[in-house]
Amino acid sequence: MAGLKSLAKDTAIYGLSSIVGRFLNYLLVPLYTAVIPAVSGGYGVVSNVYAYTALILVLLTFGMETGFFRFANKTDADPKHVYANALLFVGGLSLLFVVLCLAFIHPLSAFLEYPDHPDYIAMMVIVVALDSFQCIPFAYLRYQKKPMKFAAIKLFNIIGNIVLNLFFLLLCPYIYKVSPETISWFYRPDYLVGYIFVSNLIMSAVQMFFFIPELKGFSYRLDRPLMKQMVSYSFPILIFGLVGILNQTVDKMIYPFLFDDRQEGLVQLGIYSATSKVAMVMAMFTQAFRYAYEPFVFGKNKEGDNREMYAKAMKYFFIFSLLAFLAVMFYMDILRYLIAPDYWEGLGVVAIVMGAEILKGIYFNLSFWYKLTDETKWGAYFSIIGCAVILILNIWLVPRYGYVASAWASVAGYGLITLLSYVIGQKKYPVVYPLKDMTVYLVFAAVLYILSEEISIANVFARLAFNTLLIVCFAGYILKKDLLKVIKKSN
Repeated sequence: MAGLKSLAKDTAIYGLSSIVGRFLNYLLVPLYTAVIPAVSGGYGVVSNVYAYTALILVLLTFGMETGFFRFANKTDADPKHVYANALLFVGGLSLLFVVLCLAFIHPLSAFLEYPDHPDYIAMMVIVVALDSFQCIPFAYLRYQKKPMKFAAIKLFNIIGNIVLNLFFLLLCPYIYKVSPETISWFYRPDYLVGYIFVSNLIMSAVQMFFFIPELKGFSYRLDRPLMKQMVSYSFPILIFGLVGILNQTVDKMIYPFLFDDRQEGLVQLGIYSATSKVAMVMAMFTQAFRYAYEPFVFGKNKEGDNREMYAKAMKYFFIFSLLAFLAVMFYMDILRYLIAPDYWEGLGVVAIVMGAEILKGIYFNLSFWYKLTDETKWGAYFSIIGCAVILILNIWLVPRYGYVASAWASVAGYGLITLLSYVIGQKKYPVVYPLKDMTVYLVFAAVLYILSEEISIANVFARLAFNTLLIVCFAGYILKKDLLKVIKKSN
């Protein structure tokens, strides 16, 4: 139980930085949708470029975050030595990536169909290289159980990015109107989308200074045998990481190519991406849980078999995922104002996107059977299967049904690999998950959601009050059924 309390504490701290940070970051969504009209497709450009950078980020980190945790937690390992080798590998790979991309920036921009804006691509190349390298010091902070510093750096980066966006997208246009000569030496009013990338670049560079203590105090000595083992372990993680991120971003990458009119594709992509942001609570909770759960599992594995603990962690993740789902759907009347009204036509996908996020979180929980048994090849198999399903369904259905098909494709892909991971995992590394309890929670949440959807209440305040009553019922059931027992045991 002490282990679960530690996991809960770290999840709360990581969650605070993730939830507060992402909430602050998502405040940019109403800004972007307000200053970038849906019909312009500008937000589609932002979503498209960031989809590519998400893929490259996984490629450059090479699965070394998980590799670092695995080898640093071995009984005969020197964690600093493992950390130094992870830094050398990811740093060298990132530097090579920047040099090659900048050397061929114009052909690369043309290939991505941004021939008029190689500057967009160049900025994001540097950003993704910096972010990839910084993933290893962030992992080291997690290993050292320093969630406060981890959270502080994350929040500083996000707040700084917000301030810069506000400066470039709101303050500068105002100053340019009243006194253009003041800022005309650096500001261009037609460079709207570009300043989003400029803000990101500045903050990624500034963030490096916070890692100076984590980048000194040990020897940067390349250990070839260790590096070979780490690469061998991490390579399958890279493969399923690449395919996994494709599961999340492939629709945004290929979306403009699925329409005869690329501009129409960018417009639809902008609407889909903006409305998907309303599902941020689920993504934030999953990410916070992941930050705490990965070092928790590998650390517990050193102590012996803790399968019962993993089963309980899965149960509580699932319970609070359902609570997050209900909270978002029940307060949609408020959350819709995160985006501009001309994007509201896409709000119907929010419930579907959140369903995909829940499945993604369950799959992440299940994935530790192949990480703990060093059979990471299974992760690659599952990710490839999931990506193939998502890609095929997008290509087949998006031209006919639009972004709704993209959302359902994600549910289908994650649903299939979650099922496969559970079935095979029970043979390779059996864990007795409390499926009966989880099913009861699922049915209860589904009944409450259906009641909210089917009972028509015209007055928005009465509707919010009714939905609040429903969510209090669910929270009360959680408290009575499970949390009170945990509280009593901890005391």
